[in-house]
Amino acid sequence: MLSPAPEEPLLLAELKPGRPHQFDWKSSCETWSVAFSPDGSWFAWSQGHCIVKLIPWPLEEQFIPKGFEAKSRSSKNETKGRGSPKEKTLDCGQIVWGLAFSPWPSPPSKKLWARHHPQVPDVSCLILATGLNDGQIKIWEVQTGLLLLNLSGHQDVVRDLSFTPSGSLILVSASRDKTLRIWDLNKHGKQIQVLSGHLQWVYCCSISPDCSMLCSAAGEKSVFLWSMRSYTLIRKLEGHQSSVVSCDFSPDSALLVTASYDTNVIMWDPYTGERLRSLHHTQLNPPMDDSDVHISSLRSVCFSPEGLYLATVADDRLLRIWALELKTPIAFAPMTNGLCCTFFPHGGVIATGTRDGHVQFWTAPRVLSSLKHLCRKALRSFLTTYQVLALPIPKKMKEFLTYRTF
Repeated sequence: MLSPAPEEPLLLAELKPGRPHQFDWKSSCETWSVAFSPDGSWFAWSQGHCIVKLIPWPLEEQFIPKGFEAKSRSSKNETKGRGSPKEKTLDCGQIVWGLAFSPWPSPPSKKLWARHHPQVPDVSCLILATGLNDGQIKIWEVQTGLLLLNLSGHQDVVRDLSFTPSGSLILVSASRDKTLRIWDLNKHGKQIQVLSGHLQWVYCCSISPDCSMLCSAAGEKSVFLWSMRSYTLIRKLEGHQSSVVSCDFSPDSALLVTASYDTNVIMWDPYTGERLRSLHHTQLNPPMDDSDVHISSLRSVCFSPEGLYLATVADDRLLRIWALELKTPIAFAPMTNGLCCTFFPHGGVIATGTRDGHVQFWTAPRVLSSLKHLCRKALRSFLTTYQVLALPIPKKMKEFLTYRTF
C-alpha cells in the first residue's frame, strides 16, 4: 500500500510576487491561502497586497527547474495551444484570507448562472470565492476573471471558505466574527443560515466529501461538527490543549484531522467522536533554551487525494509528510514561514504558501493504493461507522473498515 522508502519532498517550483507598487498601509504580503481547482486545471494564489493570481495548471516551463518537466507536467500540455487559458490577476481591493474553487457545476446550475448573469459567456462556469479582510466575499468566474457576486453579512475577516463537493453551489464561510455562514449561489448568493456558538475567531471550515458534515475550528481547544442537512451542531470534539487552527476530512469522509498550536494533529472518527490517533510534531533540532516553546505550533493540515497521506506545516520551518498508518513522519522538507498547504487533486504535488507571499510546489509521494484500501474507501464513502459495525462481517474486517487497525 505504501512505498517502502519514500523520497524527501523536492522543490519543483517557487512563485514569488513581483515588486509591489505603493500600496496603502492596510495591505500585507502573506499568502494565507492556496487552492487547486477540483479538476486540477487551475491554481489560485493569494499573493498578498489584495491580489489573487489565477494560474493555469500545469505550470509553464519557465517556472519549473530542468529535469522536472516530465514529472510535473501532464499530457494536457500536448494539446495546449491556441486558445489555451491565460493567467489572470484578480484585484480584490482588500487583503485576501480565504480561497475556494467550486466543483464543476451540474448542467442545471450552469443554465441558472447564464440566466442570472447574461454578461458571462456560456463556458464551464468554474467559480472562485475569495474571503476578504472587510468581511465581504467576492465570487469570480474563473475562465473570464469577471466578478459575479459580492456577498455581505460577516462583520470581520472571512478567514476560510468551502464549497459542498456535490456541485450544488452551497458555500460555507468562516469568519473572525465567530460565525459560519451558509450561502446558496444558485439563489443570487442568498444567505441561508448563520451558525453561531464559537467564542473565538473561526479559522477553518471543511465540508466532508459526502456533504453530510461540516467541521469548524476556532481559536479554541474544541472543534465543532455540524450537520450539513439540518445546520445544527452534532458534537464538539475535545482533546487539544490549545487553539485548533486547521481541519480536513479524508476523501471517504471516514476520518477527520485537526491541527493545533499544541503541536499535535488529532485523527478522529467524525461519526462517533472517537479519538483514533495523535501525531506529535517533535522538533528535529530542539533549542538550547525555552525561548521558543511554541516553535512547533501547527498552521495547516491536509489529506492526500487517495487518503493514505497527510501533509502538515508548522512554525519549526518544516513541511512534514505522514503515512496514515505510521506515528512518525515519513518525509520532511525545509520551508520558512509556512502558513498553508494543499495537495494537487490528482496527487504527486503539494503546494505551500508562506508569510512572504511565496508559493512553493513540492513532490509528494505517489502510491498505488492496495485493493483493500480501495474497497474500504468505496464502502466508507456511503457507510457510516455505525453502519459498518452493524454488518455481519468478522471483527477484524470491521476494524479495518473503521480505521481501528493503527
